[in-house]
Amino acid sequence: MLVVGESGTGKELAARAVHDQSARAGEPFVGVNCGAFPPELMESELFGHAKGAFTGAFADKTGLVEAAGRGTLFLDEIGDLPLLLQVKLNRALQEREYRRVGDARDRKVEARIVAATNVDLRARVKEGRFREDLFYRLAVFPVRMPPLREREGDLPLLASSFLTRCRERCGRGPAGFAPEAMRLMLRHPWPGNVRELWNVVERGAAVCDGAEILATDLPEELSGSEEVARRGAESLARVPYREAMDLMQDRSTREYLTSLMRASGGNVSRAAEQAGLARESLHRLLKRHGVDPDAFRQR
Repeated sequence: MLVVGESGTGKELAARAVHDQSARAGEPFVGVNCGAFPPELMESELFGHAKGAFTGAFADKTGLVEAAGRGTLFLDEIGDLPLLLQVKLNRALQEREYRRVGDARDRKVEARIVAATNVDLRARVKEGRFREDLFYRLAVFPVRMPPLREREGDLPLLASSFLTRCRERCGRGPAGFAPEAMRLMLRHPWPGNVRELWNVVERGAAVCDGAEILATDLPEELSGSEEVARRGAESLARVPYREAMDLMQDRSTREYLTSLMRASGGNVSRAAEQAGLARESLHRLLKRHGVDPDAFRQR
């Protein structure tokens, strides 16, 4: 299984959810960031080593593959795995066997392997930085975690859930969000995704001294979105979609689509050309964000 998505979208949570809802739930869940160890140590971390395998190997070491047992091994940031280790991991997945460093005995791979990345592995394959055979072996079941800006309807639910966790952990705190605070949160683009949302909620709960988190309890980068929101939506219709997403930083995708439809008079083909999108892609975005082109057509 391969989980892809921007940083902070909850890729490890998705992997844990798969583990917890499976027949392996009673077995270990072992995670490792593939970019957290030097290349010369990563092989030993993954597969373990035998006593005397190298200087400083004073005893046998159990690797993470073995530690996961019949459970789940989560390989985060798999795109950072060195090429030599990609070869060895691919062989372990193909043969379902591996060897500890410096050992002559093969051991069975019994764990489920879930990998995650926030980079385009297909592009890295073309660049020669990621093995094609390993990519296809990992991507048997690919899962895309969408960024928070594409999940506007989820934001209030996530924020309320995080706030409940803060209250349970501290034994006190606000019970909800003031309408103005929630409006600011809905306008924010959330470049840090769900992780950023958690930090904002935690900060708001810490500084709030009332029953609700107020707009003034939120970080300045959220409050600043209101000023940009007052500049008017019409000018956005003259900006291509991807450029607009980078420049707005404080508007929801729905606002951009609304201004685009208004400027084109509901003509999807004309709007798609202006936005630099395929007509089918624009149709999907309109449907996802609840923007009806017919509402902007002149009668």
